[in-house]
Amino acid sequence: MTAERDLWLHRAVECPDAHRRLIAFPHAGGSASFYREWGRHLPGTDVLGVRYPGRAERIDEPAPTDLVRLGGQIAAALAGLDDLPLVLFGHSMGAVVALETARALQARGVRPAHLVASGSRAAPLPPPAPADSDGDDLALRLAALGGTDPEMLADPFFQELVLPYIRSDGEMFHGYAHRTGPVLHCPITTIVGDVDGDADRRPWPELTDAGFREHVVPGHHFYLVDRPPYGLLTDLAEVGR
Repeated sequence: MTAERDLWLHRAVECPDAHRRLIAFPHAGGSASFYREWGRHLPGTDVLGVRYPGRAERIDEPAPTDLVRLGGQIAAALAGLDDLPLVLFGHSMGAVVALETARALQARGVRPAHLVASGSRAAPLPPPAPADSDGDDLALRLAALGGTDPEMLADPFFQELVLPYIRSDGEMFHGYAHRTGPVLHCPITTIVGDVDGDADRRPWPELTDAGFREHVVPGHHFYLVDRPPYGLLTDLAEVGR
């Protein structure tokens, strides 16, 4: 990959016989390493995790503040990678970053093969979050939901390093003004845990003219920590071939 692509995208597992690419967008406070094992479980799939600024390898950069702009930057980094079908998979906040990336790709003349919005369900938009809902307590809860070890959560160095960008992501996400268009020309699939009380709510069927499906799976908001949706993603690939 080029230097610009290496900045934004991480391939943990090589897949020389790939017949599609899965672009994986992390949740708020997440990083590309969240998806580091996925390439081992999705045959024929070139898995690229998205590297957001302000964390991990990009810790010295400012965290993003504009979700639409972030989607445009990621779309630019994906230029030239549409030689294989592009499936965009995003979890929680990452689902909306994937949506804006898909829109930016479409504006560039690239139609994604599929958008998968995980940790989100089809429903009317909720009311705006309270102004103080993204403090350190919420950031710690998000980190805990994502599987972070409790001892690590209590570590002052961890809190100093990680909480700022979790909080920043939350502010960016809740500051995002939902847009009804442009409508996508690719199918959208949502995946939501059956006991997920933190699922993003969004009118997904209205955001595409190419079909919508919702899958309910066992688990809470971070169902995919213990049960990554490999089977579903493999089935989507077979349908698209």
